[in-house]
Amino acid sequence: MQTLDNPTIKPTDTSAIDTTIHRRKTRPVKVGNVTIGGGFPVVVQSMINEDTLDIEGSVAAIRRLHEIGCEIVRVTVPSMAHAKALAEIKQKLAQTYQAVPLVADVHHNGMKIALEVAKHVDKVRINPGLYVFEKPKSDRTEYTQEEFAEIGAKISQTLEPLVISLRDQGKAMRIGVNHGSLAERMLFTYGDTPEGMVESALEFIKICESLDFRNIVISLKASRVPVMLAAYRLMVKRMDELGMDYPLHLGVTEAGDGEYGRIKSTAGIGTLLADGIGDTIRVSLTEAPEKEIPVCYSILQALGLRKTMVEYVACPSCGRTLFNLEEVLHKVREATKHLTGLDIAVMGCIVNGPGEMADADYGYVGKQPGYISLYRGREEIKKVPEDRGVEELINLIKADDRWIDP
Repeated sequence: MQTLDNPTIKPTDTSAIDTTIHRRKTRPVKVGNVTIGGGFPVVVQSMINEDTLDIEGSVAAIRRLHEIGCEIVRVTVPSMAHAKALAEIKQKLAQTYQAVPLVADVHHNGMKIALEVAKHVDKVRINPGLYVFEKPKSDRTEYTQEEFAEIGAKISQTLEPLVISLRDQGKAMRIGVNHGSLAERMLFTYGDTPEGMVESALEFIKICESLDFRNIVISLKASRVPVMLAAYRLMVKRMDELGMDYPLHLGVTEAGDGEYGRIKSTAGIGTLLADGIGDTIRVSLTEAPEKEIPVCYSILQALGLRKTMVEYVACPSCGRTLFNLEEVLHKVREATKHLTGLDIAVMGCIVNGPGEMADADYGYVGKQPGYISLYRGREEIKKVPEDRGVEELINLIKADDRWIDP
């Protein structure tokens, strides 16, 4: 039989428990009219699938994303023609819609492309593993310090014009490291590891800092969640040691599609955000880009980092439930999902309902067979027939002047 060393049991002082996520302090980085870091809300990003040479298609795709809440939109620029097309895309957006913060992806020895596209977008993303090509040697067993320094000097020389251009224009850069595309010398030196990812980012950061450029956002993406988590955590540790405060762009790259892609992205992004790490996010799904935005906002809402939709609290149902909970929740959601900033609870019975929904603005609770009770906060307002429940809930919200028409 187990015994307690101290049999006196004292209630926990829940008022002393801090449930707020304390975000890591980062410098603000402007991307068009949006700011990443600096205590600003976590920014939502996505990327269009259209070929950037398709001006009309790209403008339409960027607009679709922006209209549903994507705050920064990324495009790919594999050639000089694509880079120049961004000038027309930006102009058409301004003429037919509004200015949208744009990021251009530049890969594979893209110095000239990057310099051109930097004139037309708000941020340029480079991948350190691909920015300067390192020709692999099949018989290599190590990289000497001389070789490492030689390649580092070449990177600095190649990167400098872009850094100066962005610095002088007041624009931003994302140093976007990918686990799957580390440079060969990083693989030889550190292995296929988070350490290699972090050192790759730091090499580029230090070049930027040497040119007095600090409008930098960092990402260290991987398709495996544990690798992604380790890389970002190590990056934060190393930045703290070096006195750096750059904002972080979170994402699980190549997460896939469907339910698992969403779960995988949430596991990686949500875990870091809960630790206060992360200033902008992108959920990478093998689906239409528009499908990514609701996932981003759901992650942020679940963590209390942004309030952009109704928060629904609903019990899982049990033998005490007095109505078809799944069906009623669906009806309530359909009637109120266009609202913002409200918490609405749908609870199956009176036993646990009022207590479990205590923080909700409004409650819809099974009272007795055929009837439900409507609550405002903890206060029961009225009992109404079940078939009028949703209608009367809407009337209650309207009476409080918190309703807007869809």
